[in-house]
Amino acid sequence: MDYQRCVDILARIHENPHRLPRPTRQANVAKLLEALGRPQRDLRGMLVVGTNGKGSTCAYAVSAVTAAGARVGSMPSPHLQEPRERIRIDGVPVTRAEYTAAFAEVWQAIEQHELPVLSQGIFTATAAVHFRRAGIDLAVAEASIGGSRAAAAELGLDVKVLTGVGLDHTRLLGGSLAEITRAKIAGAQDGDHVVLGRLAPEAADSAEQVLKERTGLSVWRMDHEIHYTARTTRPAGRDDSHGPVTLLDVTTPRAVHRDLPCPLPGAHQHHNLAVAMAAVDAMVERGHIREPDGEQLRTRLAATRWPGRLELLPNARLDDWTGRVLLEGATNPQGAETVAPEILRHARAGGHPRPPVLVFAAMKAKDVSDMLAPLPDDWPLVLTRTDSHQAADPATLHDRLSPSRQGPCLTAENAPTALRRAAELAGPRGLIVVFGSLRLVGEARTALALPPA
Repeated sequence: MDYQRCVDILARIHENPHRLPRPTRQANVAKLLEALGRPQRDLRGMLVVGTNGKGSTCAYAVSAVTAAGARVGSMPSPHLQEPRERIRIDGVPVTRAEYTAAFAEVWQAIEQHELPVLSQGIFTATAAVHFRRAGIDLAVAEASIGGSRAAAAELGLDVKVLTGVGLDHTRLLGGSLAEITRAKIAGAQDGDHVVLGRLAPEAADSAEQVLKERTGLSVWRMDHEIHYTARTTRPAGRDDSHGPVTLLDVTTPRAVHRDLPCPLPGAHQHHNLAVAMAAVDAMVERGHIREPDGEQLRTRLAATRWPGRLELLPNARLDDWTGRVLLEGATNPQGAETVAPEILRHARAGGHPRPPVLVFAAMKAKDVSDMLAPLPDDWPLVLTRTDSHQAADPATLHDRLSPSRQGPCLTAENAPTALRRAAELAGPRGLIVVFGSLRLVGEARTALALPPA
């Protein structure tokens, strides 16, 4: 088996899921792991769930754990360009050869035991197999959707993190904050350490109700057991052209962490870094890792990157066009509202006579008008679709636009064509904002000749 064969199998399964009841699918993940010899047996670490902020919280946690001198495997979800991005050692994606070797072992077990498993279960099992092969016993895992029903919950990691809750994936998780919270926090097991990010009152009450049903829990909540303050500064000796640096002081029941750099843009990242540090302190308290060295911690955090989330390409090239491209995978209205101030800041910073151009795609069930609402309605818009079978076509997206929208609106059959049309509208050195779908962000990165990261 070669890497392309792995990609083709995963694509076929993703686009033609086995029509089994969801509990059967979930049970088959556990059966698959059992057939593989329980590669997750020695894993310890943290599982992160939530509507938004999971990926960056995991990225910060990986940086902090490496500062403690530990090797850590992580499982971001989804991938942007290649499936191998979903398995990382110390933040670095595995090679195609490494991914293929682990996947082949998983696929052999699936065929031998005739276990229909969805793609998320295969991603989880492949990661667990690779971690066993690489001698990794510490994991930072991101759940795709839900909590107890997420395939990654089968890894049995005992630090559970809920970053926050918003109205997304309502057909799967429920139509209220209370229902979605219950679905996400239900994965907490007796004896776990639970870290809760900032929650709306309805969500917080729902989380408390679920956690009361568990025994032996340790629970740390943002603004109760966890606190942080943020400030901007220009460190002495630093060139002013680099701009200000954001530093956080984070307090948990275990420690006070001072002057932590927060390199990812947006005020929401302050919260994500604080949640990550609380989860890392929980792992220290449980004996999973030793206390991170202070200077190493600051150095590692300062180097944290998370592609596709407010990722600015200041000198992007596409054919004979050169300009700025901002990549942002805000997949729901809450996420769009959160990142809108940073998008507007980039729009003001360019000094360009033409307005930014939005390239937008979304899945069929998404609320298009609410996702676009936080951004100016007179910006030119190019609607497109990704190669996902769940993607809405441009005509459907157009029908869902707000009637009050004023800017010109074009359609394009795919991401590369959409980028070219956006470049014509933006003009040389203009700004293109790729927005709305992480799948679109990944296809845009590929079209712009960026390697997987």
